[in-house]
Amino acid sequence: MNITALRPRLVGYLEPVAGAFVRVGITPNQISLLSLLFGILCAYFFAIGMFPLGSLMLIISALLDLIDGSVARMTSRTTKFGAVFDWIVDKYVDALVLLGVGLSGVAIVSRFYPVSPMADFALVAAAIIGSLMNTFIKPVVYAEIGYQERVDGKIEDPLEGVGFFGRPETFLVLVIGGLAGYIWVSVLIIAICTNLSALQRIGYLYRRLS
Repeated sequence: MNITALRPRLVGYLEPVAGAFVRVGITPNQISLLSLLFGILCAYFFAIGMFPLGSLMLIISALLDLIDGSVARMTSRTTKFGAVFDWIVDKYVDALVLLGVGLSGVAIVSRFYPVSPMADFALVAAAIIGSLMNTFIKPVVYAEIGYQERVDGKIEDPLEGVGFFGRPETFLVLVIGGLAGYIWVSVLIIAICTNLSALQRIGYLYRRLS
């Protein structure tokens, strides 16, 4: 069970906002680009140490990522390219946001043992690898097994609900850490949990496909 299972309920709450985008005439792909823009702004503010403002940008980026699919359905513009483009934008945002933290130059400082810049780099690298691999497993499964059935324009996710720590959890932890002033604690949690979640998904696929 993970936050992804709550996505339909969250999307329902955002329907009025999606309707506003429809009335203005903004396309789903344009909303995806807006999501990328706010992700870049988040990375920038993280990089200069303005973590609360970066967290706000991340929240907006995440909400836009939910809204683009709703707009596509409302306007009957669900396309295969849109689904692929949305996924690509997501991965750019994921990597850039964590890189922004890495560029901030702020070490993880405990009260007694400050951590070296090399440890900072290793931690951010582990978080990025775990975040990307945790979701990269999905398209590999689609390609190798041949999932074709689509739900609301996207391939039905065989890993829905599998893995305890996905993209929503990553964003939530980053936002909380950024607002509370513990951004590097958030990165540590992400580095550990995303990689464990990826292993959980691999184990699930092994049991199901072997």
